[in-house]
Amino acid sequence: MPSDTLRLWDPVVRLFHLSIAGVFVANYFFNEAGDDWHVWLGYYAMGWLLARLLWGFVGPRSARWSDFWPTPTRLSAHVRSLINGRPEHRLGHSPIGALVMLLMLLAMLTVGLSGWGMEEVDALWGADWPLQVHETAADILLALVCIHIAAAVFESFQVRDNLPLSMLTGRRRRLPDDTTR
Repeated sequence: MPSDTLRLWDPVVRLFHLSIAGVFVANYFFNEAGDDWHVWLGYYAMGWLLARLLWGFVGPRSARWSDFWPTPTRLSAHVRSLINGRPEHRLGHSPIGALVMLLMLLAMLTVGLSGWGMEEVDALWGADWPLQVHETAADILLALVCIHIAAAVFESFQVRDNLPLSMLTGRRRRLPDDTTR
C-alpha cells in the first residue's frame, strides 16, 4: 500500500454498504412489492443489518459505534467547522455523516420489520397500516440515501478526497491534517 494512503474501511463494512445499496435499488426501483425477489432480498438486507450492528461492537476501530457515534459535542464541532469554512478531514464518518447513517439504519430496520410483519404475522394480514409504515419508511430511506450521496460528494470536494471511492477500495488518501483519533 502506498505511503500516501491508509486502509480505512474493512471488507465487512464495504460488503455491507454495497449489499444494502444493491438491495435498496433493486427493491425500491425494480422488484414488485411482495414478489419473491423483493421478500428474499429484504431478508438478506436484514441479515446484513444484524451483522453490521454486531460488527459495530467487535469490528476494527473505524467500524465501531464508539468511534463515530454522533454525540452533541461532536455534532456541534462539526457544524462549526462547516460554518467557518474549515471542514475537518476526519478518518471515517463525520459526525453529521454518522447521524445520517444511523437514521438510514433505523429506516432500514423499520422497512424490514414492517415487511416481515406483513409476510409472517397472521394478525397483520389485511391491515393497511403495516404497508403504510413500510412504504413511508422506504420513502424516508430514499430521501436519506439522496442526502448521504450528496453529502459524500460535497464533503469530497471540501476535503479534497474521493470519499465514495474510499468505500469501494477501503483506502483513504492521507492528508497532513488527518486526525488519527
